[in-house]
Amino acid sequence: MLSGGENVLAGLSGGPDSVCLLHVLLSLRDELNITVCAVYVDHNLRPAEVPGEIDFCRELCGGLGIAFSVKPVDVRSLAGEQGLNKQEAARELRYAAFHEAAREAGAARIALGHNADDQVETFMMRLLRGSGPKGLSGIPPKRGKIIRPLIEIERRDIERFLSRENLTFVVDSSNLKAEYLRNRIRKTLMPALKGFNPNFTETVLKSIAVMQEEERYFDVIVTRTLMKLISRKTEERIELFLVPMESLDIVVLRRVLRRAIDETRGLKGISFSHIENIIRLIRNGSSGDRLYLPGDVRVIREYSLLVMTREHPVRIASYSLDPPGDVVVSGTGAVITASFEGQGDEPGDGRSSVLLDAGKMSFPLSIRSRRKGDYFYPLGFGRRKKLQDFFVDEKVPREERDSIPVVVSRGDIVWIAGYRADERFRVGHGTERFLKLIIRKGKNQ
Repeated sequence: MLSGGENVLAGLSGGPDSVCLLHVLLSLRDELNITVCAVYVDHNLRPAEVPGEIDFCRELCGGLGIAFSVKPVDVRSLAGEQGLNKQEAARELRYAAFHEAAREAGAARIALGHNADDQVETFMMRLLRGSGPKGLSGIPPKRGKIIRPLIEIERRDIERFLSRENLTFVVDSSNLKAEYLRNRIRKTLMPALKGFNPNFTETVLKSIAVMQEEERYFDVIVTRTLMKLISRKTEERIELFLVPMESLDIVVLRRVLRRAIDETRGLKGISFSHIENIIRLIRNGSSGDRLYLPGDVRVIREYSLLVMTREHPVRIASYSLDPPGDVVVSGTGAVITASFEGQGDEPGDGRSSVLLDAGKMSFPLSIRSRRKGDYFYPLGFGRRKKLQDFFVDEKVPREERDSIPVVVSRGDIVWIAGYRADERFRVGHGTERFLKLIIRKGKNQ
C-alpha cells in the first residue's frame, strides 16, 4: 500500500475506525518517511452532530500537528437528480470529495478506515441483493489511490487498541439506526451467524480472499476480451459488437458487461439481476429491443451492436436552408451545405453529397426530423416507400432515426441526408439549374 515517501490523506470522521487509522499512519511516519493529512467529508445530513464532529477532528489533528480540511457535499440534491438512494449518493460524493482533497493536498494515497467487519457486512449485503462473484469479492484493499490499511483487522481489535492507548472518538448516530441495511446486518444477522460459527468473520474473510485472487485472474481475460468488443465509447455511452458476445461463455460475458458498465461514467446502479437481463437481451432479443434500467440507463439491441447509454435521444429542430448557404443541425454535429453548381459538377456519392435538379424545387428548403406517414421515392428504387420501412431496410437504429435530417421542398422529401435522395429530383437531360447538397458530420454541437 505504501512504498515510502508518500503524502497520505486520511479520511477522518472522528469515529473509532478513522481515529485508529490516523494513529496507525502516524506511527509509520518516521519508518516510511510519509506525510499525513486528514479530511472530513460533510454530507449535510446530520446538522445537529456534524459541527461537533468537525471540531473534534480539527482539535485532534491540531494536537497531532497535521493539516486538516473539510469537504461539504450535497447528498440530497444528487440523490434527487439521479434517482439514487441517500447511501449511493453519499458514497459517490464522498469518494469524489476524497479525490478532490487529495489533489489539493498533493497526496499520492487516500487511506480509509474500512475494517474486517465492514468487509464481511458488505459481503452479506451483496449476497442478499444477489451480487455475482465480482461483488462478493468484497472491498478491495487497494484500488488506484485508495488504500485500506485496516481491512483485515476486526472491529473488536480496533476498539481494544483505542482503549489501551486511551484514545477518544465520536459516535455517528446514523450507525445506530435500524433503517439502514448495514446496521441491521451488524446488529441482528452477524450475532446470529456467529452463534453458529464463532469464527464467522475469519471464515468469510478467507472465502473473500479466494474470490479476490480469482477475480484478479479473470480481470486479465476480461481486459483482453473487452478491447476486442468495443465499437465506440463516450462518457455516457458504450457500444459493443454483438456477434462475438453471443458466443462468449456466460462466466466471461457477465464480467465483460460489468466492466463495460463500470468503465463508462454515468452508467450507475446496475445490479447482478440487470446483468442477467442484458444477457437475455443479447442472446434472445431482436433488433430494436431494449431495457430500461436505473439511472435513466437504456440498453438497446441493434443490428450488430449492443448499446448501453444515458444519452437522451436527439430529435432535431426545424431549419430553413436557402442556397447558397449552410445549416448547423444542433445536437447532431452535422452541417448541411447547399450551393448552385454547373452542369459538369461531380454528382456526389448519393449519401454524403448529392447533385439534384433545382428547377423542380421551391426555395428556401426545409430541414426537419422524420414525421409519421413520411414517404419518398428512393433514388434508383423506382417506387414509393415509407420512410419507416426505408430506415428498417437500411438498419438505422431506432434511437438515431429522429436525429437524421430530412430535406424537404413544398412538403416533398428531397433528400434523407446521409442516406438517399429522392428520384423525383434527380438530374436529367432537361436540367438547367443544379443544386448540390452536402452533409458533413463532426462533434455534437
